[in-house]
Amino acid sequence: MGQKPTGAGNSSFGLVDERRLFKELRLREGQVVLDAGCGPGDYALAAARQVTESGRVYAVDLWKEGIQALKATAEARAIHHLDARVADVSRRIPVDDDEVDVVLMVAVLHDLLRDEGHDGALAEVRRVLHASGVFAVVEFRKLKDSPGPPIEVRLSPSEVEDLLRPHGFKLERSAEVGLFHYLSLYRVDLRP
Repeated sequence: MGQKPTGAGNSSFGLVDERRLFKELRLREGQVVLDAGCGPGDYALAAARQVTESGRVYAVDLWKEGIQALKATAEARAIHHLDARVADVSRRIPVDDDEVDVVLMVAVLHDLLRDEGHDGALAEVRRVLHASGVFAVVEFRKLKDSPGPPIEVRLSPSEVEDLLRPHGFKLERSAEVGLFHYLSLYRVDLRP
């Protein structure tokens, strides 16, 4: 058995204001969503409710046990429009080019940066996201004595923006989505 991926098994779902997050995401029926680095899949399951059966949710993570559990949950709940797959998002996301309306990456970017997989992952997000799509990044705020990763690995909104800009993403807006998290929404910068 291989080494457990960084952050595997952790979930911020209980710490994020789900209602606020999904209000900000503005998901609609029929959309295609990718939960990149989905962990146990709580956000993917919530997104599946939002896009309904006319949509599709891809949930991708390197953590095999999490993907297996998510598949079992989706099957038990008869959620047939959720496609959970084991994959390294920093190498190849198993989704076609320009297929996704919303890429959701919750509390993952700091781990990708720590493991030096952020550039590959961001290039893959750019590849699968169509030109009018939204890249939604949720990260832990840099607060002392709060749940989450060590403060020195957390990313501020400006640090996230600095990581995404070279990959052609432009900040659209940000919002707080709980006591410990913020959401930054990006679009592909189509300017020449």
